[in-house]
Amino acid sequence: MFAANTIWGLMSPVAKIVMAGGIVSPLVVTDLRVFGAMVMFWIVSFFRKPEHVAPADMVRLFGASLLAIVLNQGSFIFGVSLTSPGDASIITTSMPLWAMVLAAFFLKEPITGKKVMGIAAGACGALLLIVGSSQSSTASNGGNHILGDLLVLMAQLSYALYLVLYKNFVDKYSLVTIMKWMFTYAFICLLPFSYDDLMATDWLALDIASVLSLCYIVAFATFLSYLLIVVGQKSLRPTVAGMYNYIQPIVACIVAIALGLDTFNAVKGIAVILIFTGVYLVTMSKSRAEMSE
Repeated sequence: MFAANTIWGLMSPVAKIVMAGGIVSPLVVTDLRVFGAMVMFWIVSFFRKPEHVAPADMVRLFGASLLAIVLNQGSFIFGVSLTSPGDASIITTSMPLWAMVLAAFFLKEPITGKKVMGIAAGACGALLLIVGSSQSSTASNGGNHILGDLLVLMAQLSYALYLVLYKNFVDKYSLVTIMKWMFTYAFICLLPFSYDDLMATDWLALDIASVLSLCYIVAFATFLSYLLIVVGQKSLRPTVAGMYNYIQPIVACIVAIALGLDTFNAVKGIAVILIFTGVYLVTMSKSRAEMSE
């Protein structure tokens, strides 16, 4: 989970390189992510022993694809286009809270004092980083600020729901089998919405930096990171897995400082301490099984 969220944290500045020229739209980037990862997972599957998936589980994989990829990425992209990046970043800090509440409802995981304190500490740390980096960007970029915020919130809720509902299901099949079908379903669902943008994109106008950035987004920020997510999902409770979402603003902040776009100060230091303290507290909190012993 730490590695996956570190990769995702790096994706934000990389994606900006791609979209800065206006040649590739956010929707096209999302479609390329899904299509590229789908192809890579299918290629890997050809070198593995074939694994039969029951028809009922194919339906469940379609649901997983909707929650973890289609609704999560689609809602976030459309939401960001309607609201400000600062608001969107702040709303993303709600994901661990949703994971905790949903895990308590569906999996009967206890809401302990450590979990509440950990999520609060992590959220405060993330907010310190986000607000400090987005003070100059508070205006809405779109025409429907409230709808944009709600769509970003839906993205966090759908991903938290995926972590909770499919916590045990991911143990049933191999990582490659799960991912190849999830990304295949996601590509089929997204293609009708992105087809016009894909056809209108001037691919020959992309420079080397943009092409390399797209390769990173597909190979690392999608293919590798989603493999890592399933590994983490198998071994961690949903609330703990969700807490690693707070690693992303730390990575984005480090990249900004390294590129000379930001500076390190005491506030950022406190924010990092709060985030790691929050992750530690939630990780150390007792699960349902431990409390019943």
